[in-house]
Amino acid sequence: MPRQTHVIFGTGPVGCWIARALQAMDVDVRAVNRNGKRPLLMPPEVEMRAADVSDVSQAIAASSGATVIYQALNPPYHRWSELFPALQIGALAAAKKTQARYVSIENLYMYDPSGTMTEESRIAPRSKKGALRARMSEEVFELHAKGDIRAAALRSSDYYGPGVLGSSLGERVLGNLVKGKTVQVSGSTSMLHSFAYIEDVGRAAAFLGTRDEALGGIWIAPHSPAVTQGEMVMRAARVVGANPRVSVLSPMMMRLAGLFVAPARANVEMMYEFTEPFVVDSGKIQHAFGLEPTSIDVGLERTMRWYQAHVRIAE
Repeated sequence: MPRQTHVIFGTGPVGCWIARALQAMDVDVRAVNRNGKRPLLMPPEVEMRAADVSDVSQAIAASSGATVIYQALNPPYHRWSELFPALQIGALAAAKKTQARYVSIENLYMYDPSGTMTEESRIAPRSKKGALRARMSEEVFELHAKGDIRAAALRSSDYYGPGVLGSSLGERVLGNLVKGKTVQVSGSTSMLHSFAYIEDVGRAAAFLGTRDEALGGIWIAPHSPAVTQGEMVMRAARVVGANPRVSVLSPMMMRLAGLFVAPARANVEMMYEFTEPFVVDSGKIQHAFGLEPTSIDVGLERTMRWYQAHVRIAE
């Protein structure tokens, strides 16, 4: 049997953790980003390629010989509408050309969040970014239905874990906690919120990429039961023996920051995630494939140890 080649478009935290999960499967892994540079989290055995995936010819060339393609691209938050559609066009063209399985890494922005979200929840985006993600996902499954590609989608709530810096539980929360600085929580400390541990997301994506029975399906990655952001901060603080100081960034404060900072402006429309409950049920993937979430305490232990090492390296 010829060896499989799994190609990952995007080398952010989720791309790196997909690569790490694939390492255990005895397949060849290639990761593609704009500059071809290897992030610290990317295993040294993974082949690195430079390509602009929004250029169809470059995307196809970078994915030559692919058995599976993972679309884990994530342009700057404030440039989604400008950059994301062309990146997906390139990734889909590569999947069509190679006839590789296609795993689309997505989020929950397109869902109605008024109840517990599942794969069958109503598509009712409350933001421009949510509407964009809904259109992009619809495009993927239209091509799947026509037989042009063979696709599955993996959806997750906000990430946390080793290497995750830009999330709501990223550097300004867990990083600040390690540094002894004031923790900056979005929206509320008291609303239930589901978080996805990044290793679980990477493992689930790699699993879907190797299973024909996953194709055509939408799957929510394993999530532990929802807790409040305040509880996540307190449990993380116990890991490192910290006494956290917490400030809450209200929607009004985010709007004011957005007058001067484009990424903050891009976050304003997503504040509902943190001022209201945002809860996920990942039972489908757990029951179908036995993929269980990492417990919050274990996930935070690993995450805080990584942050401690990350801070030492940065210093």
